[in-house]
Amino acid sequence: MNGGGVNGVALGVFIFFFLAVTVMGFLAARWRRAANDQSLEEWGLGGRSFGTWVTWFLLGGDLYTAYTFVAVPAAIYAAGASGFFAVPYTILVYPLIFTFLPRLWSVSHRHGYVTPSDFVRGRFGSKGLSLAVAITGILATMPYIALQLVGIQAVLDVMGIGGGDGTNWFVKDLPLFIAFLVLAAYTYVSGLRAPALIAFVKDGLIYIVILVAIIYIPIRLGGFDDVFAKAAHAFSQVSPATGKPKGALAPPATGQWGYATLALGSALALFMYPHSITATLSSRSREVIRRNTTILPLYSLMLGLLALLGFMAIAAGVKVTNGQLAIPTLFAQMFPSWFAGVAFAAIGIGALVPAAIMSIAAANLFTRNIYRDFFKPDASPAQEARVSKLVSLLVKVGALIFVLGMDKTVAINFQLLGGIWILQTMPAIVSGLFTRWFHRWALLVGWAAGMVYGTLAAYGVASPTQKHFGGSSAEIPGIGQIGYIGMTAFVLNVLVAVVLTFAFRAFKAPEGTDETTASDYVADAGDKDVKVELPPAPVN
Repeated sequence: MNGGGVNGVALGVFIFFFLAVTVMGFLAARWRRAANDQSLEEWGLGGRSFGTWVTWFLLGGDLYTAYTFVAVPAAIYAAGASGFFAVPYTILVYPLIFTFLPRLWSVSHRHGYVTPSDFVRGRFGSKGLSLAVAITGILATMPYIALQLVGIQAVLDVMGIGGGDGTNWFVKDLPLFIAFLVLAAYTYVSGLRAPALIAFVKDGLIYIVILVAIIYIPIRLGGFDDVFAKAAHAFSQVSPATGKPKGALAPPATGQWGYATLALGSALALFMYPHSITATLSSRSREVIRRNTTILPLYSLMLGLLALLGFMAIAAGVKVTNGQLAIPTLFAQMFPSWFAGVAFAAIGIGALVPAAIMSIAAANLFTRNIYRDFFKPDASPAQEARVSKLVSLLVKVGALIFVLGMDKTVAINFQLLGGIWILQTMPAIVSGLFTRWFHRWALLVGWAAGMVYGTLAAYGVASPTQKHFGGSSAEIPGIGQIGYIGMTAFVLNVLVAVVLTFAFRAFKAPEGTDETTASDYVADAGDKDVKVELPPAPVN
């Protein structure tokens, strides 16, 4: 995609930062290392020892990914203001999580829960419901990891290496293989400590790049007035494919319901992802979680500025057939080569951090809620850690195959489908933090109803490039408005769970055993912001 060949200066800067974070990734194995570190809590949760700032950077690195860096402005580049939905949903999410994440941390801390499925099993006494939550989390995470690799691939493509139109598949994808191997190696060695340490570099680079871009690029383009005027003119042009305007600077009235439901549904789903909960449970106290929900909105400010890059790409005359290349191409055109390398490094490292956390979270789900629950109930902490390390490698291999073997549009659409799926775990997880009123079987059937409806509805959505799974919005039955499929499936999920709870109670179906107590969910002296002292792992 880089018509001028390899950008040597940008590539050199990119390699420098990549090597630096690689060294950090391996050194992280010694950072805050416990005397006895052969356990899943140490490898997969960093010993539950992270304070406010480490957690803040870890969650930021976890939630604001390379895909965010590339896809949010790419959506605005392609369709206009409808792509801004990511900004209000990240504003909505923090008051929501303030109400339930501290409770989840407290109960997980006291019972040694590592995954949300652990909590669901303990709360409702149901391995079946726990398995459903675990499988959903793994399925939703896989394409998300793949999209981080897509972000790296886009940067490599614009720099003139990898991707592109090479005839030798191995040569053109070799840089991506190298990035994958490095990521796999230091994640295996250091666990969650690696992305926690690298997140400092990642977020620092992203803030620097965005602040420079938001000032420097508009100056080169004649100011924001010209940027918005050129974007408005471009969106007013009629698309040959649809016969309608290509986009708008503000969502039209017919799209406002879809915009609102997509923002709300995305906010509800964000902290249902396993990697979000993994980063949360790595905190050393309940107060760390509460403080983070008050300062994480700073990332929303960054995201709003980042989104404006989509308009700047239009004003700069960036022409790409793949929208994911719009922002890397903009950086290559606007910045000096050395700073373009810094920007590309920010995107590349912004892919490594969340990909590592996601693979760890998916591996923890498999180990705790499939391997231990159904195959080896007496697994020692050391055995759990070994299995999780191996599974984290397999998850990354699966994501790499997904990227190399499928069209990028397919990967994006499967990630959209993952958002619909993960939202269906919310009734079991969040309701359980406040009440046990729902019957476990009703929650399981409600989850199945939401999953089936959401998948079928998404399958029926077509796009110019995809016959099926072409998006995540469709007409809401009975309302006639276009809305987010995930929210419609979620409402169906809750309704089924409510109705069947009454039915199962009427027939006196077994309730299951709740291993938690009311005091497990509230703060006490044990939740103060002090380092957690973990018991030594039993000798294997």
